[in-house]
Amino acid sequence: MDTALSKNVIAARRNKNIGIIALVVIVMIAFIWFLRSGLMSSIDRSEITTSVVEMGTIENTINASGEIKPEFEQVISSPINATVNEVLRDAGSIVKAGDVILSLNKDATQSEYERLKFQLESKRNAITKLKLDLAKAAYDTRSANDIKQLNISSLESAVEDAKRLYKAGGGTRESIEQAELALKVANVEKKRLENEIINKQQTMRVDIREAEIAAAIEESGLNELARKLQQASITATRDGVVTWVNKNIGSTITQGESLARIADLGSFKIKANISDSYLDQVRLQMPVVIKLNDSTLRGTVSNINPSVQNGIVSFDISFDQKNNLLLRPNMKVEVFLITSTLDNVMRVNNGAAFKGGATQNIFIIENGNAVRKTVNIGLSNFDYVQLKDGVKPGDVVIISDLKQFENVKEIELKN
Repeated sequence: MDTALSKNVIAARRNKNIGIIALVVIVMIAFIWFLRSGLMSSIDRSEITTSVVEMGTIENTINASGEIKPEFEQVISSPINATVNEVLRDAGSIVKAGDVILSLNKDATQSEYERLKFQLESKRNAITKLKLDLAKAAYDTRSANDIKQLNISSLESAVEDAKRLYKAGGGTRESIEQAELALKVANVEKKRLENEIINKQQTMRVDIREAEIAAAIEESGLNELARKLQQASITATRDGVVTWVNKNIGSTITQGESLARIADLGSFKIKANISDSYLDQVRLQMPVVIKLNDSTLRGTVSNINPSVQNGIVSFDISFDQKNNLLLRPNMKVEVFLITSTLDNVMRVNNGAAFKGGATQNIFIIENGNAVRKTVNIGLSNFDYVQLKDGVKPGDVVIISDLKQFENVKEIELKN
């Protein structure tokens, strides 16, 4: 005979069944939640950055680094061997043409100048003496020639007298021959004297010319030294700013050694560097975009260094606005060389979502959620990225980095 269950047993069994059912429900809810979380996650809208797909122009660029330099910078060198005496303008000083930057001790050069000046004066005196000697020699030779000519005239008369006396029967043939011989000797001596006069005058003129040339050379050196002495006070030759100056007062300076640099801050350029792997893409007159803090400037490649050093190629960039007020010497800037340009293409603002691959997944906002799309990437630069397909103008693209959702098809956006 069956025994009726007590109320306590029935209640215990009912509670057990309820517990089992509740556990099953909890497990099912957890499974559904985990399944849903695997298919769709969530993120606050404030944590993402978006950009609207638009039609426009995009420029493909390659990155380089650069430093702003004055377009014109003059290096002032020491004209003489000296010592730094006084520095009157420090680096950063604005100068006008003619302003003295520093002065040099020129005592040694001044002594050399005085020595050369005295030496030149001695050569000039020697030239004057040569000219006087030439004049005296010319006078003496002319006088000797005149005396010789008188002697010849006398001998000619003697020959005539001997001939007349011979005709008259009072002379001999020998006396005529002796008179004629004496006349011939006198004529030869006169010709020899005339040749000596010509040779001596020519020789003395050559000596004078050589002395004048030597004096002219010394005078040129003296004038050059005088010019260097005038330059011993180092002055600015143009308006600008002193970018560097040798401030080592008392230090020995050799001729040609740099003393100061003056830059014209009204015109700037960029000295840029890029890896030699991009050398085949860099060309003259290539358009360039320069990022300067939050501003953008433009320019062109004006010069390319033909040599490669440590895998780096150097080149110069000329600004379209060389006197822009944002430009400062030695400022580091980002440089973007424009390799190609496309018009009327789909583009969005560049952001961390774009990793540089030709094909990648992005998220666009549809019906309040972020939906994953696969797109092909075209040209890109620091501002924009070209989207070839997968989107249409007006779509809102998330350009923030959503790497943590790379396996998620849809993300719930929370306000």
